[in-house]
Order: sequence, then C-alpha cells, then structure tokens
Amino acid sequence: MNTLKNICVNCGSNPGFDPRYLAAARRLGRLLGARGIGLVYGGANVGLMGAVADEVLKAGAPVIGVIPKAFAHQVAHRGLSRLYVVRDMHARKKMMFDFSDAFIGLPGGYGTLDEVFEIMTWAQLGFHRKPCGLLNVGGYYEHLLAFLDHATGHGFVKPAHRALLLEARTPAALLEKLAAYEPATEEKWIRKNQMTKGAS
Repeated sequence: MNTLKNICVNCGSNPGFDPRYLAAARRLGRLLGARGIGLVYGGANVGLMGAVADEVLKAGAPVIGVIPKAFAHQVAHRGLSRLYVVRDMHARKKMMFDFSDAFIGLPGGYGTLDEVFEIMTWAQLGFHRKPCGLLNVGGYYEHLLAFLDHATGHGFVKPAHRALLLEARTPAALLEKLAAYEPATEEKWIRKNQMTKGAS
C-alpha cells in the first residue's frame, strides 16, 4: 500500500455547468481532510479549485497552494496553510509534483489536462512511480478514456502505460485505487516485433 501524505488535485478554475462537479470537489475535500491527507493544488480561490481547498481546510488538514505570480493578485487563496508564488506554470507543476505522493484529476479544461498528462508522461518515461487517477464525475472523462483506449489500440500507447491512469466514479473508490497502486515497469517505445496487425 502507498503512503499518501499529500495528494495533488488538478481541476477546473471554473465550477462547470453540472452541479455534480462542485459537489464532487467538496466531497473529495472533506474526505481528504477526514483522513488527514494534505492537499496540494494550484492555489486559487475560484471554481473547483477553491471548493476542494476550502473543504480540506474546514476539516483541519493542511493545504499547500502553488500559483504563478501572473495570477496571484487576482485569484490566490489567502487562507491556505502555505501559498507559494512562483515565476510560471512550469515552476508550478514541478513544485506541486515535488510536494505530492499522488495525483487526482477532477473535471477541468486545458489546464487540468495539461497537468494530468504531464504527470502521466513522466510516469510513462519512468521518471516517477507515483499514482495518478481521474475522478470521473458523472462520466465527464468517458470520451477521454475511450480515446486513450483508441490510442492504445493503434499502437501509440502500450497497454501497461494505459493502465497507469486510474479511474473511479467516487472519491473513496479512487483513493483506494491510489493507495493500492503498483506501477508496471515497461519501456515506452513499441518495437517492431511488438506490433499487432489489424489493431483497431
């Protein structure tokens, strides 16, 4: 079992149109706080980001925010345990990675996907062995997961690497998967003798 002291949550700086997204962010925050798991996130006080941070803080667990200086005056959460203001997005992602034992992607847009897939790419390349999962609220990520299956079927993602990205519909189920995660050791590149004819 993995020790999950701090979990990085990547999610939307908007709440989305479906109220289930905001409700799930709050449930996740309450669960992390109840289990004494610290939150690492992008440092904003808006959208799903602010909602999950507020719930972790209410539950008495620590929250570390990391925000680029370009946004700090506009949307930085001023009630966090620690807030780091960094020079840019690259520094933000590196610092959040360093503080975290695992990663969760809630619903979000380009920024959320960028953060999730950079962590996944590092895992694929063997740079780390930390678990990463999507909280698939209301099926939000169904099309993305189907695309990853499509990419695997066409030989651009190995099955072992497809399995690196965990998925669950509830916060509790996802935390169980993150804690039980055992990464496969697999080279990224697909050799000619590994190709399958007629892949879908």
